[in-house]
Amino acid sequence: MRNYDLKEDIREYWSRRSATFDLAFGHRIPPGPELDAWAAAVREAIGPAPQKVLELACGTGEVTNVLLSLGHEVTALDFSEAMLGVARAKHDGNTRARFILADAERTMEPDQTYDAVICRHLVWTLTEPEQAFADWFRVLKPGGKLLVFDGDWTKPTPIGRIASLAVRVIERFIGHDPYYDGAMSERHANIMTRLPFSGGLTPEGLKPLVAAAGFAEVRFPSHRPIAVAQRRNADLRNRLRTRFYRRFVLTASRPEDGATAGPHLNTLPQPEGISS
Repeated sequence: MRNYDLKEDIREYWSRRSATFDLAFGHRIPPGPELDAWAAAVREAIGPAPQKVLELACGTGEVTNVLLSLGHEVTALDFSEAMLGVARAKHDGNTRARFILADAERTMEPDQTYDAVICRHLVWTLTEPEQAFADWFRVLKPGGKLLVFDGDWTKPTPIGRIASLAVRVIERFIGHDPYYDGAMSERHANIMTRLPFSGGLTPEGLKPLVAAAGFAEVRFPSHRPIAVAQRRNADLRNRLRTRFYRRFVLTASRPEDGATAGPHLNTLPQPEGISS
């Protein structure tokens, strides 16, 4: 019952934020340098050819837009009907997008259906991460790719602490940003303390869990190009916000039939290669 209650709290929290979610810096992916950076990261991870993609926790459909711009066929799921309503309206009429109400930890999608499974800022909210990784492995075709964009949202980096102080000084003069603060509300903090990754989501902690689910070639390409693109057209306050937390990208693959996952010897990047 504890996990059920937690999931309902998570669903209600994100549903309440759906109407203004795109107004919070870092959630919308605008055309131009930022969209290009996200598209490049996806191409590098799963290849340039159009594929059948399962997008987990699609929210308002911003990453969906990136995937559609690359020609992929997208099944986008979320367990907030309010978020799905925004995403469906945003992509109304696009025949390559299918939106479904579903739990990302138990997708109920058929075995070995997708060429790629992709999510942004989902893994830190998982209530049963081992179950989720096993399910994502199950729905991938042999050779299919997993692509995760996430970060350690529990504590700022050393540079992030300085940037946070600078933002507080700026806001004394220009006022508070209510949309950004929604992500740091008391309710958000309460939910975070009850999650398995309440102590922080790091590449070092995530890699063995992904490998244990059977994934091979677990790698961490740099998140920096996305952060640099976000800063291109942002004001000073938002440029500073891109430096608050350690963000990272994870890629992995389901081995081809007959292959084994192997010893997973790929080394983790140094922190400066992940931070942005």
